[in-house]
Amino acid sequence: MKTQVAIIGAGPAGLLLSQLLDLQGIENIVLERQSGDYVLGRIRAGLLEQGMVDMMNLAQCGDRLNREGLIHRGINLCFSGNLHNIDLSALTGGKTVMIYGQTEVTRDLMAARQKMGGNLIYEAKDVAIHNLDDDHPRVTYTKDGQAFEIVCDYIAGCDGFHGVSRQSIPAETLKTYEKIYPFGWIGLLADTKPVSDELIYVHHEKSFALCTMRSASRSRYYIQCPLDDTVADWSDDRFWSKLSQHLPAETAAQLETGPSIEKSIAPLRSFVAEPMRYGRLFLAGDAAHIVPPTGAKGLNLAASDIYFLSNALIAFYKTNQTDLIERYSENCLRRVWKATRFSWWMTSLLHHFPENGAFGTKLQLAELDYLAESTAAQTALSENYVGLPFR
Repeated sequence: MKTQVAIIGAGPAGLLLSQLLDLQGIENIVLERQSGDYVLGRIRAGLLEQGMVDMMNLAQCGDRLNREGLIHRGINLCFSGNLHNIDLSALTGGKTVMIYGQTEVTRDLMAARQKMGGNLIYEAKDVAIHNLDDDHPRVTYTKDGQAFEIVCDYIAGCDGFHGVSRQSIPAETLKTYEKIYPFGWIGLLADTKPVSDELIYVHHEKSFALCTMRSASRSRYYIQCPLDDTVADWSDDRFWSKLSQHLPAETAAQLETGPSIEKSIAPLRSFVAEPMRYGRLFLAGDAAHIVPPTGAKGLNLAASDIYFLSNALIAFYKTNQTDLIERYSENCLRRVWKATRFSWWMTSLLHHFPENGAFGTKLQLAELDYLAESTAAQTALSENYVGLPFR
């Protein structure tokens, strides 16, 4: 088979790139090692920056998102038993964020690719990348026991942290930077009314908690937990009781509980790989970077990667320009490191670090108190939270 762009990975990044390229008449094939149902079954983030919303509209996939997404103009910080509202919109000239689950983003993109007759190959096994230094690299894979080969101009590696794309870059070329946090999040999804109209980020003397939602009738809650905890350690009753203890009494009184429909534990890490381009291969999304979910940047960083990558490929195929291709890694990493810094800051500010002792906790509370009183500090948080410009 031959195509112009081979895309490895059918998550939101790969599907979004495929859709944007197809709309410009650029041929592409998407390979995904899992089934479509498996991809849709993954529970992921649910907060979209305006940049991500704009990308979905540009890809002609924004109708349901714009109709069903929940617009949020602020967040609440909770510490020392009190709630403090941060008016994101007022501090950023009217910018907002949107609650719309990543599963729904993926579903919308899948539907769009199917409608346009996109070439998506699910359950592609043994994917391997070859000849990245050539003008026409190759991707090989097997499906149903048969071997296949794709010859292309460029390869987009959108296959996540454990995918083959980053591993195909020579070790002497690739540099990685990583921070492993000494805790994880236990997350619970329930068909219950959210406890608040706005997200609540909770700094507690024992652990962090987050109150968010997927819709007006579906809640998503998180609590900081040890890395060696398992889901079996967290019954629904234990989770709801622990969450209630993190909230002010008047907020806890409004907490609607119910049976979980999904529970999982996620470790927290920061990870960045450089460069994000090698020869004819581009890395995008989790293949190149991971951030802790505290700042809600994972999916949104993937969207900004696809912004830079789609523009670079469109410019090449439409006008034979290569400058955006040459600057792809530089352009992406400038924004990636800023989002990594913000996610690290949010995580450091709000979580309980036993190794920091009482002194560290006092510093956190002092910074939170300053944040609650300072318009300048709130503006800095808000600008990063709603998303920095794609530039």
